[in-house]
Amino acid sequence: MHPAVPSSDLGTRGQTEPGHGASLPIGSTAITYCEGQFGEQDGKTANGLVRHSEKYEILSVIDSRQAGVDAGEFLDGTPNGIPVLASLDAAVATAGFVPDYLICGVAPADGLLSTAQRLVLLDGISRGMHIVNGLHEFLNDDPEFAAASLLANVTITDIRRPKETKDLHLFSGRIFDVTCPRIAVLGTDGAIGKRTTSTLLVQALNAAGIKAVMVGTGQTTLIQGGRYGAALDALVPQFISGEVEHQVVRAFENEDPDVIVVEGQGALSHPAYLTSGHILRGSRPAAVIVQHAPKREVLGDFPMVAMPTAASEIALIEAFADTRVIGVTVNHEHMTDDEISEAIVTLEDDLGLPATDPLTRSLDRLVEMVVLAFPELEARLEPAAR
Repeated sequence: MHPAVPSSDLGTRGQTEPGHGASLPIGSTAITYCEGQFGEQDGKTANGLVRHSEKYEILSVIDSRQAGVDAGEFLDGTPNGIPVLASLDAAVATAGFVPDYLICGVAPADGLLSTAQRLVLLDGISRGMHIVNGLHEFLNDDPEFAAASLLANVTITDIRRPKETKDLHLFSGRIFDVTCPRIAVLGTDGAIGKRTTSTLLVQALNAAGIKAVMVGTGQTTLIQGGRYGAALDALVPQFISGEVEHQVVRAFENEDPDVIVVEGQGALSHPAYLTSGHILRGSRPAAVIVQHAPKREVLGDFPMVAMPTAASEIALIEAFADTRVIGVTVNHEHMTDDEISEAIVTLEDDLGLPATDPLTRSLDRLVEMVVLAFPELEARLEPAAR
């Protein structure tokens, strides 16, 4: 298993500006489809929605392999009342009504739907459910899906569909006008928990009195309802760093935060993904937190490539960009509690940096990590957090 807001109106059926969520109001009911992948790397969209969603009320997860368990208990050991069910029939029956949305919660590396997955989404459309699709395959462009959605009078939201080229941004240098610290949460692999750690970090800082805003860089954060962000891996490379910069500037100007947290993608060392480099260039973070899975021996979707060490990734990041790594967060997959504690101590001793597991340890350690790096933020802390 993996640790793993305001929206614009659609305007035309099935279209929405990337980064601004889907068409119905915040709080719309949804079922997340994740057959055979819940709790796995390729189920990271469903995993993320179970843990956090500002936009949708997640009623259930579909995965026949794990049917009968509580989704929160299965992922993190804490029940959250979201059942995992065997089929769309079971999910609708359990809800007692047809929910507003069926969200595609799988995120395979190739970004494409299988035949079986297509049939389930088409079934949802036939029931009158709107579809939220985070894959590289745009369903509005698929004749079968377009016709089905038209007949059922529902929308399909392709989260990864980029804006028109005329609306994209090149790097402009406006990032130098952003005066608050930017912290990028990068990692040693894809699907390793960067989004989860980013979300928990923002929540912990705000709870402690430090106003923090998150800039998302992947489809799951946008589906969750993030106000700022873009699905970077769907953009032409020329515009990626500029879009990161643009979203960070928007967050700064609109929110006046003390800290901006930028979600990472892939890994700077990863042979298949370039987005970490663009995130570092576009957001120019003053600090980086590195997410690492100590038990992972090879890259998740690329078993022919050995995992980097936390130390080697830190060295690469600090050589690539004018920044510093201020801490390491642990993905505890395949680890006992004693092994998590041992890994945290080992990382701190070997690297001379604070380390923690945000999902099993107190979030106070994340706040401490940031305040140690930026002592000026200590004045913002609520008295109880000092």
